[in-house]
Amino acid sequence: MNPNPPPFNPAADEQASLWAARLDGSVLSAADRVALDAWLANDPTHRDLLSQYCQFSADLEKKLPVLLAADAVDFLAPAATRHRSRWIKWTAGGSLAAAAAIALTVWLIRPQTQLENVATPVAQRQSLTLADGTRIDLNAQTNLQVEITGKTRHVLLASGEAFFAVHKDPSRPFIVETPAGSVRVTGTQFNVRAESATALEVTVIEGSVQAHPGELNGHASAPQSLGAGDQLSAGPDGVEVRRLSAAGLDDALAWRQGQVVFHGVPLRDALARFARYHGRGITVTPEAAGKRVGGRYSLDDLDGFLSFIEEGLQVRVTHDLNGTVQVSSRATR
Repeated sequence: MNPNPPPFNPAADEQASLWAARLDGSVLSAADRVALDAWLANDPTHRDLLSQYCQFSADLEKKLPVLLAADAVDFLAPAATRHRSRWIKWTAGGSLAAAAAIALTVWLIRPQTQLENVATPVAQRQSLTLADGTRIDLNAQTNLQVEITGKTRHVLLASGEAFFAVHKDPSRPFIVETPAGSVRVTGTQFNVRAESATALEVTVIEGSVQAHPGELNGHASAPQSLGAGDQLSAGPDGVEVRRLSAAGLDDALAWRQGQVVFHGVPLRDALARFARYHGRGITVTPEAAGKRVGGRYSLDDLDGFLSFIEEGLQVRVTHDLNGTVQVSSRATR
């Protein structure tokens, strides 16, 4: 427990209670998500306030049947105050009483199942906050489906890449399923890349996860326990787990700032990252495909990357009238 908690802020406290109630009761609109992200970014303490109110709502939901059976609903707010006395006082403008009433109303009217389908367009990234307080950042060309119930939290990442900051809830595991395997957690931060039906990459930033790669060459793969700094890569060639440095983790998450980092990767793989991000057809001849490329680049600047490899790797870049790009060795006619 923090021996020196931040000073009580009635306005921030009340706003956190209102956001928690809205997150618990409905799916936020795009405008609401922008407003919530701006509020969270305005003060580092806002995220902790929201997280604690979301947990308060979850605890309240578990206790409500017992309270109703005991005719104790009228005393719900004072009981809630004692439960959260670490950082909220009952005398602080009545905001907790309002929050308790909101949370009670939400519990009674909210749907038992929340479904949300999200698909990001080419060359655009998106962030969303789920009803449980979990935050997801999505890379371009990412498709996922979210399902949250009173007992489960499930995300189907059909394709693409996403970063998850999962709200801790031991009673409801958070499962990310992809065509190439799944990841199970209760509360942590990790990144999942599933750009094909046979490839899975999981990078853990905080906490631990249980990764379950899919079948490889017709054989089931063993589950892998990953901790902070671990990165799992699974594909047709097998499963590999390696330890990343702080700089390596930063490189793996560079896409969240619209960048990509290569360390001597084959040109075909580097071009594939840009092709997916921009939804462009990019082909490379066998003679040029194996050339190695390194450095940090802007994902939004495809033309800049093509100019770099044309000069630095001695390749020829041709733009077809249909919008596709062809990359070949300069020795190829």
